[in-house]
Amino acid sequence: MGKLLTVLRVPELRAKIFTTLLLLFVYRLGFQIPLPGIDLSAVAEAANKADENALFGIMNAFTGAGMGQAVLFSLGVMPYISASIIFSLLAKVVPSLEALSKEGAAGQKKISQLTRLATVPICLLQGLFVVFGVIYNPAYGLMPEGGTFFYTVAIMIALTAGTLFIMWLGEQITEHGIGNGVSLIIMAGIIANMPSTFQKAFALRENAQQLAVTLAVMWFVIILVVVYLTRGQRRIPIQQAKLTRGRKVMGGQRHYLPIKVNQAGVMPIIFASALFIVPTVLGSLPGFQWMGDAFNRAGFVYLAFYTTLIIFFSFMWTRLMFQPDDIANNLKEHGSFIPGIRPGKATSEYLNFVLNRVTLAGSVFLAVIAVVPNFLVGNLHVDPMIAYFLGGTSILIVVGVALDMVDRINAQLVMRNYEGLTSKSGGKGWTRR
Repeated sequence: MGKLLTVLRVPELRAKIFTTLLLLFVYRLGFQIPLPGIDLSAVAEAANKADENALFGIMNAFTGAGMGQAVLFSLGVMPYISASIIFSLLAKVVPSLEALSKEGAAGQKKISQLTRLATVPICLLQGLFVVFGVIYNPAYGLMPEGGTFFYTVAIMIALTAGTLFIMWLGEQITEHGIGNGVSLIIMAGIIANMPSTFQKAFALRENAQQLAVTLAVMWFVIILVVVYLTRGQRRIPIQQAKLTRGRKVMGGQRHYLPIKVNQAGVMPIIFASALFIVPTVLGSLPGFQWMGDAFNRAGFVYLAFYTTLIIFFSFMWTRLMFQPDDIANNLKEHGSFIPGIRPGKATSEYLNFVLNRVTLAGSVFLAVIAVVPNFLVGNLHVDPMIAYFLGGTSILIVVGVALDMVDRINAQLVMRNYEGLTSKSGGKGWTRR
């Protein structure tokens, strides 16, 4: 508590925290504004039928799990995230974008602008799927009275404008608040849905108290494991060569190259989940029932393919973002080396060997976290939405964003000569001069 009070005593941190909370409050207000011409009572009734017809749930997953409310911010920030992922991949395979990414701040600014522009067509495409896949679906009875064309255009524009406004809020949080604004917005959306989901699910269970205790213990253990492995890293020592200039000896310092256990973050789970939308959609169509049965979420085939895809995408994403050849060449050019390893090709092979071992451990960890919801639903008969909060991308995003926010606050405290939030020192820290 004393360290939290210390954070609030720092004027800059206090202003950043209040600014972040204010902008997040504005973000949540957008979920109170309905889309034009939509009856919210009919939407609520259709959302309750999600188990009877899988299409509604699929569309929720495709659009960021917001169509159950049919509000201005239904698409959320997922179109912007999709555009960011696309350009992150293109920057590694397209030579012009790769050269642009190496130009420093100016190049990153251009890529960010291209990402914003690419968000618009993605919003329009997802809005089109929402309109014709959910709102104009006769099974749900959400079609508004009046001209179809007018409401189609109005809803698509409203959804696109909502996502662009969220994107702007995220940039303002990044610039004037604490942490990565887009990540904080995603975390806020996950946490905001937790109370109502838990209340709705436990209200229908006879053993609600026993189940709540069991899930609380599991949630605590899962968070500890996720924090431990998210922080885990393999530190490779880097020795800088000594340079003698006259009587002065420069260099010779030892640094470390950290390789995270979970180098890929939540990206492999996102890619694997996106691919499994295809068999789920086909399984709901006439004549393809066998595919839906084969890829049942509690079945062996689904879990085997799901874990295999997560491990594959973990290696693919890590290889794209962490390239041993480039790192070995950079170390050689700057006169640095790994003790006991020759510079150049030998260094690249050593980094490749270490990266493979660390990535394998991280990918298995991601696969286990990703199948936790399936285990809870299939064995403990937990509500799918509650299981979603105990595993998969949600727990990884919440923990990762929280750790990043703590690191940023610690950095601000160190700059102000205060002891950090997570410091284990028994002393009172530095005193401000």
